[in-house]
Amino acid sequence: MHDTRRWSLPAVIGAIGIVYGDIGTSPLYAFETALNATGSFDRLTVLGCLSLIFWSLMMSVTFKYVSVMMRADNQGEGGILALFALAQRAPEASRHWFKWLIGLALAGTAFFFCDALITPAISVLSAVEGLEMLDPDFEKAVIPVTLAVLALLFLIQKRGTARVGRLFGPVMILWFVVIAVFGVMAILRYPSVLVAINPAYGFELLVSHSVTALAILGGVFLALTGGEALYADMGHFGKTPVRIAWFALVWPALLLNYFGQGALLLEHGAMIEHPLYALVPAQVLPWMLILATAATVIASQAVISGAFSVARQAVQLDLLPRIRILQTSALEQGQIYVPIVNTLQFLAVAAFVLGFKSSEALSGAYGAAVVGTMFITNILGGFVAATQWRWPRWGVTAVFLPLLAMDSIFLAGNLTKLETGGWIPLTLGALLYFVFWTWRSGRLELRTALAKLAVPRKDLAKVIDGSIRVPGTGVFLASDRELLPSALVRNIEHNKVVHERVIILNIEITGIPRQDPVRRVEIEEILPGVYEITARFGFMETPDVSQAMKSCRTRGMRVFAEDSSFFVGRHLVRARPIPGWKGLQRRFFAAMQRHSTQAAEFFRMPYKGVIVLNTAVEI
Repeated sequence: MHDTRRWSLPAVIGAIGIVYGDIGTSPLYAFETALNATGSFDRLTVLGCLSLIFWSLMMSVTFKYVSVMMRADNQGEGGILALFALAQRAPEASRHWFKWLIGLALAGTAFFFCDALITPAISVLSAVEGLEMLDPDFEKAVIPVTLAVLALLFLIQKRGTARVGRLFGPVMILWFVVIAVFGVMAILRYPSVLVAINPAYGFELLVSHSVTALAILGGVFLALTGGEALYADMGHFGKTPVRIAWFALVWPALLLNYFGQGALLLEHGAMIEHPLYALVPAQVLPWMLILATAATVIASQAVISGAFSVARQAVQLDLLPRIRILQTSALEQGQIYVPIVNTLQFLAVAAFVLGFKSSEALSGAYGAAVVGTMFITNILGGFVAATQWRWPRWGVTAVFLPLLAMDSIFLAGNLTKLETGGWIPLTLGALLYFVFWTWRSGRLELRTALAKLAVPRKDLAKVIDGSIRVPGTGVFLASDRELLPSALVRNIEHNKVVHERVIILNIEITGIPRQDPVRRVEIEEILPGVYEITARFGFMETPDVSQAMKSCRTRGMRVFAEDSSFFVGRHLVRARPIPGWKGLQRRFFAAMQRHSTQAAEFFRMPYKGVIVLNTAVEI
């Protein structure tokens, strides 16, 4: 099932604000960084860098993401985890392939979080650096002002972004129009800059600067850094509004500004710091600085919201422990706030600002974070094209092999930045990968251990036989359809009673973003007075037991939270004293399991009616 939403003007405006904030603020630093990487300044370097940026935007964003990857939507949702959910449906995904898919999804998700940590730092820092253009003495204020803006941004997250979000589109439209206008004004003064559209200038630059060619490509790559976010955020508005926004405004505005910066430098005949701000007349510069700061805050907001969304998806797909997720809007399911992610993000962003102190210094770490996700998206995209879209092998090769080659070159270019910050996202990515893999493998081991202690579902009649029936409804949360909930077994063992009506509730996270409410629950009476209910939620939704109970009432089953007792099994995990890496992983998993959000809170159960029964498990 594909996204069938019709496009509308408000959706296009919203897409400009949310989807394109990241790539839209790249002109603040991308062209300047690419030029600095050449180590020289002349007409060839300016035209060569412009040519590389033009064709990179054409191939990587316009062709790869807007034209090809946006076809790989999971009921309208995009991004690395939606792509993974799509890829694992393939019948060819044997156990061997599935392990590779899991590994790629974990790595891509880890790199996405690294991107989300660096984007707010480099975006806001690059905008606030414009203070130096107003007065060189303001240089000392750049770091404090950047930290203040970021602190305020992260502070307001818990209030929700629905109201602020309405301003995003108009502000970003103004941003794109302004940078396009100033770009055009510079191009009109030096129109010969347009010859850079010829790809020969890009090739000539790389050949003549063979020693620094990869470093130059690493700088050029910064012009593409919002491409993955474009794909990940398309679910908010649908693919058509995102595509219209790109072709009608965003892409032309970016190109006009990049070429305008190049025209200004060629006209001036020398390198200028912050060429985007240099395009602006002195009397307008303070207003441009305010607009740029607003645009970078919007870019940061989009990636913060994206981190919340991906964290929830990761929990639903069992890549992360259960964490506290708060809904900030009664109308929009996607409006959420994740306290632990927000806090860790702010601490990391502040550390990046204090550690690197400038957007140019931070650019090395930034590109390395993004290119990893883009590289993995190519591989998973090719797999989906071959297995889901049924493209012939030559078609997959013709489309994805050149894209993979291009991303491989960009990957090599960003590896040249290892010493100047590129090692940081790689290290963070490795740590996050370790967390994801430890949790996923630990959960599999825990399920195996629980299966040995558990009672098969087919023995239910034998287990409840002879127990005293008491009034009321007992709701038992189940984690395995084949086994009895451990809380049910413990309750009968200790209390020797069974409720008059027993509900075994299975919460199932589906491979689609959002579950059709009409098909939310399935009800089956498996024994007299004993019901099995399966409540399904999409991986973009927050599981809600109260909502499941309400859905049961619409299906004719009268069940109310205030008349029910909710039983939850809590697993107290103890890691066996195994030496080496495996032992470390198990101890770390046990610690994560202890500190994960309790099921009652995560599944939104009524607090007053919840009873927790513990089961000790050794892995």
